[in-house]
Amino acid sequence: MTHGSSAVLTAALELTEQQPEAFDLAFTAVTQPCPWPKAYGGDMVAQAAAAAMRSVTDGKTMHSMHSYFLRPVDIGAEVRYEVELLRDGRGYSTRQVRGFQNGKPVYVCLAGFAAGEEAAEHEPEPPLDVPPPESLPSSAAYLEPVEPGGDTMMTEQAKAYWSGGRSFDMRHVPGPVYVRVEGESTPQQALWVKPFDALRPVAGLTDEQRDLAALAYVCDYTILEPVLRVLGLPWAQHGLVTASLDHAMWFHRPPAGALDGWLLYTQEAESASAGRGLGRGRFFTPDGRHLATVLQEGMIRPDKGAR
Repeated sequence: MTHGSSAVLTAALELTEQQPEAFDLAFTAVTQPCPWPKAYGGDMVAQAAAAAMRSVTDGKTMHSMHSYFLRPVDIGAEVRYEVELLRDGRGYSTRQVRGFQNGKPVYVCLAGFAAGEEAAEHEPEPPLDVPPPESLPSSAAYLEPVEPGGDTMMTEQAKAYWSGGRSFDMRHVPGPVYVRVEGESTPQQALWVKPFDALRPVAGLTDEQRDLAALAYVCDYTILEPVLRVLGLPWAQHGLVTASLDHAMWFHRPPAGALDGWLLYTQEAESASAGRGLGRGRFFTPDGRHLATVLQEGMIRPDKGAR
């Protein structure tokens, strides 16, 4: 059985400071290995989050990101992130981050930062009927008996990646959508997610900033899955093509060590039409703290002649 490492994530967050060419600050980072023709979109979101956070030095915390994916990004290659300091106020700050590769813009986001203040609180209740993670199979356990090929696009590389190449142990409710849609074709699902091992320190980031970037990183892996589930489309279906289009994320409460254990990631398909799907997700701690909310739209293009 494949055992993964969270080092994939922390390697993605390692930024090298550069001389800026377009804006105020610049960094480079390297996209991580994956078995697809293009880099994982969460690399760009997390790397841009890290670049934006490194530009804020007065103690404010990132509260939101709004991103567009402009072009496919090469795997295992540098992306240059240029940070524009749009505003620094007493309570709030705003940054723009643009990612460049091969001389072209590939990603852009706006990130907001807040000093925080005492205020009344409200947060949604997590679902109560989700089985504990220990009772659910890991991706590696689920995929262990699956043979690549056959009537799916499953490859040895994809099997290894889904099993242990993504830095996080992921356990699906009602079941995964790798080679078939396990469970009902409903517009909802949930996952328990946890780093395979303790997250390593990342130069230039505090542990809290690293953990915020980790949430931004992991959210993209599965946010379109409730759309695939309700449409009856597993990832390994012949001819299926997906791509992230835009992404929005709000960080409501500090993670405060939450990534030392399991997080519940609840997800829902908001819409599917015109070759696009919109997914919404929420991250909760086991004791019910609502950490973050994410919305993402993606291209979903099934092969109409798929078997």
